[in-house]
Amino acid sequence: MIFNPHKYGVHKFLQKIPLGAVFDAPYKARLKKAVNIADLRLIAKSRAHKMVFDYLDSGADDEISLRRGKDAYSQLEMHYKILAGIKPPLDLRTKIFGQDVNLPFFGCPTAGNRMFHWEGETAAAKAAEHHGTMYGLSSLATTGITEIGKIHNGPKVFQLYVWKDRELVKEVLAKAKEGGFNALALTVDFTWYGNRERDIRNDFSIPPKYNLKQTIEALKKPAWTWDFLSHEPYTYACINTEVPADSLAAFVNSQIMPEFSWKDAEWLLGEWNGPAAPKGVVRPEDAKKAIEIGFSTIWVSNHGARQLETSPATIDVLPSIREAVGPDVEIILDGGVQRGTDIAKAIALGADSVGVGKPYLWGLAAGGTEGVIKAYDILKKELDRAMGLLGTPTVAALKKEGPSLIKRRPISSRDYPDIYAPDRGYGGGIV
Repeated sequence: MIFNPHKYGVHKFLQKIPLGAVFDAPYKARLKKAVNIADLRLIAKSRAHKMVFDYLDSGADDEISLRRGKDAYSQLEMHYKILAGIKPPLDLRTKIFGQDVNLPFFGCPTAGNRMFHWEGETAAAKAAEHHGTMYGLSSLATTGITEIGKIHNGPKVFQLYVWKDRELVKEVLAKAKEGGFNALALTVDFTWYGNRERDIRNDFSIPPKYNLKQTIEALKKPAWTWDFLSHEPYTYACINTEVPADSLAAFVNSQIMPEFSWKDAEWLLGEWNGPAAPKGVVRPEDAKKAIEIGFSTIWVSNHGARQLETSPATIDVLPSIREAVGPDVEIILDGGVQRGTDIAKAIALGADSVGVGKPYLWGLAAGGTEGVIKAYDILKKELDRAMGLLGTPTVAALKKEGPSLIKRRPISSRDYPDIYAPDRGYGGGIV
């Protein structure tokens, strides 16, 4: 372990030196030229510490599920209608957890946003407020519930892991309610840790260890490093704002409850007493069980392909889950979404709304609030174009006519040998 600058208050001195804008200038210029999410990924890769970027970018084991998650969308054709007589603008409004929103997609709750950019969760909340959509906050966020509540006045969903300490759960839920969060997402696919081999190779830690390897990588990325060194060290703010993230990590590890069961979920629903979804459903029978015990919404997800390797692509299991729960149960889907056309396909096949993770986090790592807003802008334009070309003027029309518009084409990823090249962001993009 070498010199820890935060421990000695170096950040308080560096905050007075206005170098951040200088380091970020080339990335801001590239951000303005970005035309798709893959472009944002490349900017994020060039700006962020290698360990941080790989944590965001990776999946479990051989990353088969990560690749399949995107490939599954490429196998779905859009059989559009012609001469639909649609007059712009299209209506992208819908409801998520019963709340009115302007977009049928939103940023999924994700942990530790300040590791990607010093603005962290506040950037994502500002972007959601800017676009009038839902905001999702992780219980392992590096920004507090109260602070988010001051930024985002619209609907908010709070994500919770399966903690052992029920008093901690009650305390966190109470904070979320006080902070204006109207819905709860219980992550149910994280009772064991996924094997993320990029993290192991990079000796990943939150925050970075001050060893020689990480210091060399930090020197290669001056914009990210300046951000990190010139701001307060981050904590898991929703749990304990007094304990640094690195010290709290052991506590988090000890709190995960592998034996969490349906009975525990029923107890949690009683404590929350509001709209709630199990996040991580891929089986129809689990979806039906969740509704039977009191969940209002089903969240189809495989944790971004970061947990169980060769878990199914979420878009592939969506139709069977819709059939199992019927037409009236709300379904949210995430996983593999990197295009507005992906969002359109998900809604057409049974989702009421779509969560995105990597796209907005790449935007965050690329340029803070401006980068997240850019990610939303890109997806909104692509979704609007897709709906217009399909002949569906509203989200409701897309849901109603969707099954007749989307057809599966039996093609393997082997037919596209370069689509998953490491520097192409699962679909290309050069800035």
